[in-house]
Amino acid sequence: MLVTPDKPGADDPGNGRRVGLDVGTVRIGVAVSDRDAKLATPLETVARETGFKDRDKADIDRLLEIIDEYDAVEIVVGLPRNLKGHGSTSVKHAKEIAFRINRRLVGAGRSVPVRMADERLTTVAATAALRASGVSEKAGRKFIDQAAAVEILQSWLDARAANNQELHP
Repeated sequence: MLVTPDKPGADDPGNGRRVGLDVGTVRIGVAVSDRDAKLATPLETVARETGFKDRDKADIDRLLEIIDEYDAVEIVVGLPRNLKGHGSTSVKHAKEIAFRINRRLVGAGRSVPVRMADERLTTVAATAALRASGVSEKAGRKFIDQAAAVEILQSWLDARAANNQELHP
């Protein structure tokens, strides 16, 4: 099944912080942007607790705390697809977390868009960046999810900036 990610566009919420998420089966990497939405930085790694049939657990609660703490105007969740653009089994996990966050935000009366962004090769890029900075693979494991979240969010921010440039040259 071909899975299509969202793209930054006309429904952009404007300036403000974005939160980027790299959803895995064990951990969720979190990154945050600056207020001008230009630069993504790593924030933390949240232990994944909520399964498909569970009620929301501490991981979802923590993600919502981060969204509130940073007054995020947009949430960007990595959509893990293969190189041909097809969804992997991890797509279900990413969509589930995105759905739960959106449901809780809507339930709280907050209209913060939750986007699905292409994350192909972000873990590969994050691993290469950590290795290039001298971090061993073993030591890097606790940071790789954050680094992947940075790659996801920074790609979104860059595409957003390019799109805004096209709309307002």
